[in-house]
Amino acid sequence: MHNYWRQCGYGLLDKTADGHLVVTDAFLRSLLERPELAPVAESCAGELALHHALLDHPRAEVTPQQLAAVSDEDARANYTIWLRFRQRLLAQPTLEGSYMQLFRGEGVDVPPLLVQQLTQILLRHILGAEASALQVRAAEMLFRTQKVSVLEDGQVMAADDETVERHAVAAGFGTIGEMLKQGGAPLRTAELDVLGEANADAYWQRDESHDLVISLNHGQPALVALCSVLARWVRHFLGTGVAIAIEREIDDEQWVWHVGLDAQASAVLNDLYQGNDVAPERMERMLCLFRLQFDEPSVMRPEIAGRPVYLAMAMDAGGRLKLKPQNLLLNLPLARLS
Repeated sequence: MHNYWRQCGYGLLDKTADGHLVVTDAFLRSLLERPELAPVAESCAGELALHHALLDHPRAEVTPQQLAAVSDEDARANYTIWLRFRQRLLAQPTLEGSYMQLFRGEGVDVPPLLVQQLTQILLRHILGAEASALQVRAAEMLFRTQKVSVLEDGQVMAADDETVERHAVAAGFGTIGEMLKQGGAPLRTAELDVLGEANADAYWQRDESHDLVISLNHGQPALVALCSVLARWVRHFLGTGVAIAIEREIDDEQWVWHVGLDAQASAVLNDLYQGNDVAPERMERMLCLFRLQFDEPSVMRPEIAGRPVYLAMAMDAGGRLKLKPQNLLLNLPLARLS
């Protein structure tokens, strides 16, 4: 039993009888304490008054006059964003419903940082306290960009992109950052903290440091853990069980459905499905292919019930992997949404 990601805000939310999350005033207050909104020494009287009023009543209506009284343009813009985000959070009875609604319509209109926080909170809830360290580390891939490096010996390593940038040449970080920035260093010459089954317990002391590397090679436990995370993500939101496993290739004359887990993979899968030529360098950036099967084919569209859904993930030209877990919620061939 582990209580991880304590700073994400999960502990401030309530739960419904059927296991979904509900936004609380305490959670809204925590958003007001973010650096973008917390008052500073230069904050004007209007900004201080608005901040105090919202801390007292985080669901209170804010008038145009109150916003106009915030003299700093950046602070005023941040409050406008916060109010729009609050509106999105409270638009549905549960956080799950609000999260799904963010991606419908004309597109997401709140900052990616806030969407990533919601994703992290929802994953914390879905995985629970009994998740393995490798499942939790794999889940980070769904809300934090990864920097991927293919080493000379063929190992495919993923590290947190922000951490790599911050510590690339910092003392005490070993050579992981520089190795991943440059690429191609043999593993035996790099001082890496690679998370695996043998040292999995190390994660729990560093769960919010985002400084552990995982291998994305076939047969490695991190990919198996990712399959489990994605399957639980689908079950929680869509109410239907799925099994997800790693595939080597799509050798299927009746290939009928696919979902890219990121923009790069979506584009490649679309081209392959349509019979278009795909440049070798784009294929080389494909990191993994998955096969998704529904436990109950009857939940699928009748014309394709029982057929597999192929998933894929790929890094971009800069070696970054930016997964979009919402793709799995919006693009599966369901007869109806739960």
